[in-house]
Amino acid sequence: MTPIEARLKQLGITLPALAVPAAAYVPYVRSGNLLFASGHISKRDGAVFKGQLGRDLDTAQGKAAARDVAIDLLGTLQAACGDLMRVKRIVKLLGLVNSTPDFTEQHLVINGASELLGEVFGETGQHARSAFGVAQLPMGAAVEIELIVEGG
Repeated sequence: MTPIEARLKQLGITLPALAVPAAAYVPYVRSGNLLFASGHISKRDGAVFKGQLGRDLDTAQGKAAARDVAIDLLGTLQAACGDLMRVKRIVKLLGLVNSTPDFTEQHLVINGASELLGEVFGETGQHARSAFGVAQLPMGAAVEIELIVEGG
């Protein structure tokens, strides 16, 4: 068992299979030593986890949704790389939060994903990041996240 597999087991995480895109795009693209993972939306029990932060959901619920998106992204990285030990660095995370105009805790919501990547990869999981509030996301999802990863 690799150290990353051990961390996932310790965290009680089973990686999902590669998600099927919902539109005209691919789940990831490799260019040189970088892997660009397409945006993944929040899901719970196989269905889109919907809601707007500041209206339907609070920060803690959004943070949990972002963590779930990161788990989905780890499944994509596993499929792309064959082994998460091949990931040299999580370079950049872009997080979009479906939120009301007065909601200002997008950065705390996206911490759900950032913190999980740190738990799984350690220093390799520390990354640059942007977190934005948006008026709406595909299918009413609460959160969407994309990654840029080195290695694999």
